[in-house]
Amino acid sequence: MPPPLPHDVPFREAVHVWLRIALLSFGGPAGQIAVMHRILVEEKRWIGENRFLHALNYCMLLPGPEAQQLAIYIGWLMHRTKGGLLAGTLFVLPGFIAILALSYLYAALGNVGMVEGLFFGLKAAVLAIVINAVVRIGKRALRNNVMLGIAAAAFVAIFFLDIAFPLIILGAALIGFLGGKAGSPLFRVGGGHGGSESGGLADSDSLLGAELPDHARPNRAWSLKVSGIFLTLWLTPVALLLLTLGPDNVFSQIATFFSQMAVVTFGGAYAVLSYVAQAAVQSYGWLAPGEMLDGLGMAETTPGPLIQVVQFVGFMGAFREAAPLDPWLAATLAAVLTTWVTFVPCFLWIFLGAPYVERLRDNAALSGAMTAITAAVVGVVLNLAVWFGLHVVFAEVGEWRGAGLRLLIPDIASLDVAALILSVAALLAIFRFGVSMLKVLGACALAGVLLALV
Repeated sequence: MPPPLPHDVPFREAVHVWLRIALLSFGGPAGQIAVMHRILVEEKRWIGENRFLHALNYCMLLPGPEAQQLAIYIGWLMHRTKGGLLAGTLFVLPGFIAILALSYLYAALGNVGMVEGLFFGLKAAVLAIVINAVVRIGKRALRNNVMLGIAAAAFVAIFFLDIAFPLIILGAALIGFLGGKAGSPLFRVGGGHGGSESGGLADSDSLLGAELPDHARPNRAWSLKVSGIFLTLWLTPVALLLLTLGPDNVFSQIATFFSQMAVVTFGGAYAVLSYVAQAAVQSYGWLAPGEMLDGLGMAETTPGPLIQVVQFVGFMGAFREAAPLDPWLAATLAAVLTTWVTFVPCFLWIFLGAPYVERLRDNAALSGAMTAITAAVVGVVLNLAVWFGLHVVFAEVGEWRGAGLRLLIPDIASLDVAALILSVAALLAIFRFGVSMLKVLGACALAGVLLALV
């Protein structure tokens, strides 16, 4: 019989809390992490501020959606393996159902003027939300000039020098590791401004407490068992598709590509969308150039991880290459397959690594590395905001390379005045007047429909 948990939170209450978080998790990782922090730390007081940030920084290190991984991590901390499974599954389920319904609508009516107008408006709102994400993550991560410098260097590296994201993360981790090992307060959680405990719930005052729970202690046998189970669940469908349908079938391509994405794409949804968009549009031809932003608009208007946009990518790819299956059946199966190979690895990363990361919670060098990584991700998200902004406001964006640099150069003649006005209005609504994200999305969508009708 497992030892008792160090708190009195019933599992039934956890079901209600995680479902509530899932239904409120709009606006990409920044908004979802804020929702979890408000409910789990401030309202329910399940875990303390430092423990929350430590878990978040570990999830930032991993490939895949950090918000869902954070939910799995905290669910596991509170109720062992079943808690992690509950939190991670519920976090994805509402968004999966909503995006599947919107994908049906898009595939059936995507060429209708009103539907095109709807997504035209959503793109402007998405741009404002991505910029808002830069600000929100930045306020949490950039507590001093060193963190600001790391974020700026990450932006220059990815935007101008086209350096691969994993290399940027490794560089930030090395800087943070050395700074933390040297004992610099600039690399501590809280950024040397008195620590996060002074500004939030102390770990010792939370229901979980400050000590390491018995079930969170590293156990090699449990780690090997859980790794084997999730590796089998993840890779068996991929292997079967490759063996039965061959590597050129659309289902095999979807399973292989998104399995690779689950391993090599770091920094969460905002950091990997350009990678997915390039492959889906240029390499596989699953989407037209503008359709990736349409899918992102879907993901922004539904609860759950923003990376769930990949479900729409898989849906449309199979819908257009369905033979010999019915297109609607093929698209539905592809949506399920894409979701499966994208999110099952997240459970593997957390269940395998979290016990060891929890034990290292007070390790200054590791905490420094994680803090620096969070700062670098701010620069990467800023890169995405600029990329989105150029592609929303300009119909044509060229690229110049020389002297080791890469520059995106928009065609001024292709300026979309309506998109510019709508984007500026969305930014003003969020930053100047504090309008909620859902209201901005709704207003921009309505404006897009009205423009299409006019």
